[in-house]
Formats: sequence, C-alpha cells, structure tokens
Amino acid sequence: MPIYDELMGEESLRLLETPLTRDAACRLLICDDDYLSVLLAAALEAKQRFKPDMVTYSRKVFLPLTNLCRDYCGYCTFRRDPGQPGAHTMTPDEVLSVARAGEKLGCTEALFSLGDKPELIFPEMRETLRSLGYKSTLQYLEAMCELVLKETSLLPHPNPGLLSSEWIARLAAVSPSMGVMLESTNDSLLQLGGAHHNAPDKLPAKRLRMIEEAGKQNVPFTTGLLIGIGESLGDRIDTLLAIRDMHRRYGHIQEVIVQNFRAKPDIPMRYSPEPSQGDMMRTVAVARLLMPDMNIQAPPNLSAPYYEDLLDAGINDWGGVSPLTPDFINPEKPWPHLDQLKARTEAKGYELRQRLPVYPEFLPAVTGRPGLLKQKVIAAADASGYVQRAA
Repeated sequence: MPIYDELMGEESLRLLETPLTRDAACRLLICDDDYLSVLLAAALEAKQRFKPDMVTYSRKVFLPLTNLCRDYCGYCTFRRDPGQPGAHTMTPDEVLSVARAGEKLGCTEALFSLGDKPELIFPEMRETLRSLGYKSTLQYLEAMCELVLKETSLLPHPNPGLLSSEWIARLAAVSPSMGVMLESTNDSLLQLGGAHHNAPDKLPAKRLRMIEEAGKQNVPFTTGLLIGIGESLGDRIDTLLAIRDMHRRYGHIQEVIVQNFRAKPDIPMRYSPEPSQGDMMRTVAVARLLMPDMNIQAPPNLSAPYYEDLLDAGINDWGGVSPLTPDFINPEKPWPHLDQLKARTEAKGYELRQRLPVYPEFLPAVTGRPGLLKQKVIAAADASGYVQRAA
C-alpha cells in the first residue's frame, strides 16, 4: 500500500504540474473511481496553493425583484407569466424590508435576481413599471440597488440577464459586482427540445459579449456553467475554457460557479437525469486544474446532504448563503444553516470566512471609483478585504 500511495501521489503531482489540454480535461470527466482520487488530490493541492486553509461565503438576502421573464428555459421554476400563481414584482417597500431584516442578521449582500426584460413581451409588466415610475425593468433595478445602497449597509449584486455596455456601467455605479451565468457554450441547446429553446437571451455569443464588455469596464464579475442540461462533456470543458480565456484577457472574473441541474416536477426537463455527485466532483476538480488561480464555487444546497465533499474537489467558496430568504431559483433545496456550514467546513480543516459580494482581491476595481459605493465598500471591509463582522 505505501508504494501504491507513493505512485498515486506522484501521479497527482504530475497532473498538477502539467498544463491540462482540452482532450485530457475531457478524459478526466469520465475517469474511473481509482483515478478520481488522483484527480481530487491534484485539485486540492491546487486550491491550497491558491488560497490555503480557508473557504469563504457571502451572507446574503435573496431579492427576486420580478419573476416575470421573456425566456422559457426547460429547467426553470422561477419564471412566471403575468396572472400565473406566484407571479410577483417586489415593491420598493418590500425590497427595503427584506434588506433591513437581513442587515440585522449580519448579511452584507443583496442579491437581486430577476427575469430578463419581461416588459418586452408583457404589457402587464409595462403597466407595473409605469405605476412604479419607471420605463424599464433595468431602470427599476438600478433604482432598487441605489435604494439598498443608500438606506442599508448591504451591497447589491444584480443578476439581471443580458446587459448593454451602457447598463453595465450604470449598474456598476450602484453595485460592486454583478453576474450572468454563461451556462454553456453549446448553441444547440436553443433548438427545439433543448434546455434553452424559446430562451433567446441564452445564446452563448450574447452572454460572452456581455462578459467581455464587463471586462473592458473592469467590473468584478461572477459567471459559471450549469451541468446536466443536455450538454456534452466537451461542452463543459469548452465553457470552462471560454471563461478562463476571458479572465486571462481582462482579469475581471471574480468567481466561477459550477452548478448542477436539479429536476423538479413542474418543468419541461422533469424527467432529465441529474448529474451525480461524482459528476460534480469531477467537474469541480477539472475546473480547479484549468483555473488554479481563480475562485471556484459550488452551491451547497444543491449537493446536500453531502455538500462538504465538494471541498475535496478544490472549491474555495460556498457562494451566497442566506439566514433569512430561500433560494427562489431552487426553493425545494434550503440553504444549510450557517452553524452547520461552519462546522462541516471546519471538519475538513478549513476556516470559514465571510466575504462581501465582491472578493477581496477585486476591491481595488471598486474603491478606485469615487462616490457612495466606494464609501460603503470601504466601511464594510476589514483590512484584508473580508467582512468586518466575524463569520
């Protein structure tokens, strides 16, 4: 056994030190269980070299500003049409009420999630916006980010769907970071029967253009891939490589999310197979080897009850976790309690540290711009760029 362990250790080191080609990365996604231990050892060592002995998370409130959306994704239970049960657009009072409640619980992130430009196809949304005093959903989002920024200590992080260069700049003035999931570089998912059929905003080229524009403006940006939506293993690697290449060009991608599809009874993809825990472990580990110096996150609630195993694959962040609001995208998957998250993280040998929605190393991109946002970020961060309060 000692000789076997030594050989496995040498193989892990070789895997760590050798640049990973696309073909090699694809093979690792289907490696057998014996070689999986080699892959995980290499990924874990890469993580430790990047950010040793610490795992982070963002304590947040989830604000579903509107769940009306013009896209119809095959895996989504969040979106609604006007008049459907649960269709709702939050009022400013509702936004502020949730944000203030989260502030009392030590939250520092206000995550705004919303449907993509619903007013373009729904006259009901245009009327709602008119009654609130706005011409577009993005204009309303901008105002709500500014409201939270002015009236609370929380920092907004919007996930608004596709944005023009103008809107990236406008939202960057009222939020330290923002995001859009690339999900996949596979165009065929927009074909009839695909996960993105009838979802024009999910065209990969459009999303890549937005990510690039954020890079040109030096906006700290969150993106990632969604696995199990009909993509091939090669598609997964191509998506990771596209993200990596964009970051190498602009240096603005603060976080890469590896998210697993979860089936739900009322979606078109309800009979689609879910990625296994092994799929997630392999994908996260390969992501870590492809991007050894980038923050890699996986949502703990989507891998419960064994989410702590993802730490063995090289993640260094749990993403946003809320002590107050549910995951409105996956409402059947509750967040872990923060005490439990801390205990499980520490059991793996890591300190759990609370961060802001913008990662410490990306703070200069925000604090270099004058204004209220700079003041709020400086007030929220400690000397090392993490949250002033203890996790």
